[in-house]
Amino acid sequence: MTLRLGVVSYLNVEPIIRGLVEDPRFEITRDVPSRVAQMLHAGEVDLGMIPSIEYAAGDYAIVPGIAIGSRGAVRSVVLFHRGRFEDIRRVALDTSSRTSVSLSKIVLRERLGRDPEFVAMGPRLPEMMEAADAALVIGDPALYAAPEGLTRVDLGEAWVALTGRPFVFAFWAGRPGAVSVDDVTRLQAALARGRSEISQIAASYNAQGPGRARENESYLRDNIAFGLGPEEQAGLDEFYRRAHALGLIGRVPELRFYGDR
Repeated sequence: MTLRLGVVSYLNVEPIIRGLVEDPRFEITRDVPSRVAQMLHAGEVDLGMIPSIEYAAGDYAIVPGIAIGSRGAVRSVVLFHRGRFEDIRRVALDTSSRTSVSLSKIVLRERLGRDPEFVAMGPRLPEMMEAADAALVIGDPALYAAPEGLTRVDLGEAWVALTGRPFVFAFWAGRPGAVSVDDVTRLQAALARGRSEISQIAASYNAQGPGRARENESYLRDNIAFGLGPEEQAGLDEFYRRAHALGLIGRVPELRFYGDR
């Protein structure tokens, strides 16, 4: 029997799933983060690399030791704006991930002292900037964007400046009992392999076009934190507390891991 995995269709997940495609135990479906979360909530996958805020929406457990996070600039979750930051009044939001949307709302409230108007849009920066004076873009579209005349606010960096803690964007989660001890071992081994093969992953990844090997490798080595240790867990707790205080989630969930007793 296969374990159905839902994974995001971005560069940052590639080291996490290294070799899993060839493992008959796993069946992988790729989509944007919000859709992966929907599949998990609907029972269409057994385990999902879900946006961290989606963990508060169900009764889930977490695969220990694996995440997509940052300890500073992340480069792939960015708020672009024109003019002065203090003058932001309307923000177009890439709805591909509720975690990044929530993070942007937390940062904007903290820095502006108020909530701007928000409008949901697809991740097409030119159209977003026609509709608003700031735009949240995530994933590969944000990583490779180089627009002229816009200021780039890295939300991973903004979070660390605000809290002093790492930010966790996504992790493996599923219903309690869905994942065995052996599954956890295989998933952790896949990440270990992926981290040892980052150069190969970076060179072969062409989702936004070829010729980006050096840029891809720098991103995976210098910007993405793949662990989920005590500091990352403290960052998660802080994120959930702040999201709950703004009414973005209904509760502050307790972190539970496969293998906990």
